[in-house]
Amino acid sequence: MFVTVETAARTAPATVIVAIDGPSGTGKSSTSKAVAAKLGLSYLDTGAQYRAITWWMLSNGVDIHDAAAVATASEKPVIVSGTDPAAPTIAVDGADAAGPIRTQEVTGAVSAVSAVPEVRARLTELQRSTAAAAERGIVVEGRDIGTTVLPDADLKIFLTASPEARAARRSGELKGKEATDLASTRDALVKRDAADSGRKTSPLAKAGDAVEVDTTELTLEQVIECVVTLIEEKRTA
Repeated sequence: MFVTVETAARTAPATVIVAIDGPSGTGKSSTSKAVAAKLGLSYLDTGAQYRAITWWMLSNGVDIHDAAAVATASEKPVIVSGTDPAAPTIAVDGADAAGPIRTQEVTGAVSAVSAVPEVRARLTELQRSTAAAAERGIVVEGRDIGTTVLPDADLKIFLTASPEARAARRSGELKGKEATDLASTRDALVKRDAADSGRKTSPLAKAGDAVEVDTTELTLEQVIECVVTLIEEKRTA
């Protein structure tokens, strides 16, 4: 039985760390933001941080296929994430980067940049410090949160969905010139899955103690309520 929004907000623990992992198009961001808002927690989109550093590399002429060049430049940009789930922000060197990091150019380059160990080490440190600073707790979403970033999280959840369902969701998110057909979107997602799962450093993987939730046949609200219930069950266990 699902808890109500009012009950969740009233009984949420003082501090709780929730790690939500999974590939693109499974509903990670929408679910994580909504759950954090319902439970009065902070929210961190680690994928936005990887997109931000990728955008900085592209904007500053760094060859993203030159791992050594990317590693050398990885300490230069100042990345700041706002953790209010109602209005999360991402800034690079003081400039709002929420729009620029969502372009197809960044999407096509982020796997190469995020595979560089120095990039992952730098952002992992930033993510851990953000989580530690969250007074009431935090929902952190990404691809290696439960396995690498926050292995001691109170609850780990791994969202999955069929490639077709994920492609439909992602295609629906794209606007204007960014819009692509479902087949192309599906192929791009599968390609990124392979890159993220196959990288040597912190690959996309389900933590051994994570709860897997298949969102293929679920509405967003059903996924949100499922995660809220899992958190409440963990709290009372």
